[in-house]
Amino acid sequence: MIHFSERSSTVLSIASSELIQIFRNRLVLITSLIIPAAVSAFFVRQHDTYAALGSLGYVAAIVLFTITAFGLYTTAVTTLASRRQNLFLKRLRSTAESDAGILAGLLLPVLLLTVVQVTAILTALAVVAGGPDNVVLLVVAALAAVAMLIALALATAGLTNSPEHAQVTTLPVTLGVIAVASWVGISGTESLAWLKRLLPGGAATELTMNAWNGGVAVVDSLLLLAPTLGWVVIAVILATRLFRWEPRR
Repeated sequence: MIHFSERSSTVLSIASSELIQIFRNRLVLITSLIIPAAVSAFFVRQHDTYAALGSLGYVAAIVLFTITAFGLYTTAVTTLASRRQNLFLKRLRSTAESDAGILAGLLLPVLLLTVVQVTAILTALAVVAGGPDNVVLLVVAALAAVAMLIALALATAGLTNSPEHAQVTTLPVTLGVIAVASWVGISGTESLAWLKRLLPGGAATELTMNAWNGGVAVVDSLLLLAPTLGWVVIAVILATRLFRWEPRR
């Protein structure tokens, strides 16, 4: 019990230190908080326009992936690359804390900030445009998207040499998932359904739309978790092979 308490204390200590660093670093603060929140607020304000292109569920999906792609994924990759470059990861690994505990402590602040942002913006959308048909299913969709992007961040961090390099390595996934979300949200899944659902973010977008718009059986919607969780597994496998605790020589 004491051992577990000590481990928890170490993780929280790492997390609190990381949270302070986020608020001290203006660039990270802007990219992880201000930009995603501002863009999402724009979509909420213009929800009628974008709902006309797809649906309110589409607006919810775009908000979800804007925050998780820019705020969570990009910030997580940048954080891990920065901590590796300044040898902080190496120093942490010399402590008694496990690898999983170290990563949890480093990523917990940005994860919590993302959850707060997603909750606040989607609540605002519900207030101004009408709430989701199934709140529980919406939460499941959001958690699936978060899990996928956290796993992809760990994999991408293995290919990222520095915080500056993260601006390049994160672009494919960041822009890709938003593009897929827009494609699925606007065109639906009446055609090329299998392709859209297999692409990163495609199934999670459809699940989010089903949760918000309704009209689809819950069991059928939950089946959409499979492709998203599949990407989590793939990303974790890649992360175990690619992730480095020390700078590349």
